[in-house]
Amino acid sequence: MKHLKLKHLLFFITISFVFSSCNSTRTALFDQYSYEKTIELKVEADKLISKATTPYSANQEEIEKLFLNVEKLVEYEKNKPNNEITFEMLKMLNDKDKNLLAGFFKHWHTKGVVSKSFLEESKKQILSAFDLLIQYEIKKDKQSKEELLDLINLNT
Repeated sequence: MKHLKLKHLLFFITISFVFSSCNSTRTALFDQYSYEKTIELKVEADKLISKATTPYSANQEEIEKLFLNVEKLVEYEKNKPNNEITFEMLKMLNDKDKNLLAGFFKHWHTKGVVSKSFLEESKKQILSAFDLLIQYEIKKDKQSKEELLDLINLNT
């Protein structure tokens, strides 16, 4: 009986080790700093996007500050182990050639001001992307991971 329990314990330890060492199952753990900074970026972005019916030049200092904070978070996320999904999403938000955060601000810069309808539609998409990123950071579950990957794949 004691021998059987030892075998079960060794089997459980071996299986646990195999799963924990498998890269395909690894995901970075919840990170309070990442969570807080992503929420801060979302709130700042929301505030600035709402101003896009005014001249870009009047908001340039705030916009530069927002993107400095985005770059800081991108750099932080880049160096966390098992964090490829969050890193890719932040890079996408910061990519001027994508139709998310940086792309919106590039459009605003080019046009000087944007229409209310363009602003509202873009804002929904950008804030939704932030929400997916926030939910993924909180949950780190299969569903939030798949939703974030779908968005990333849609925009690649």
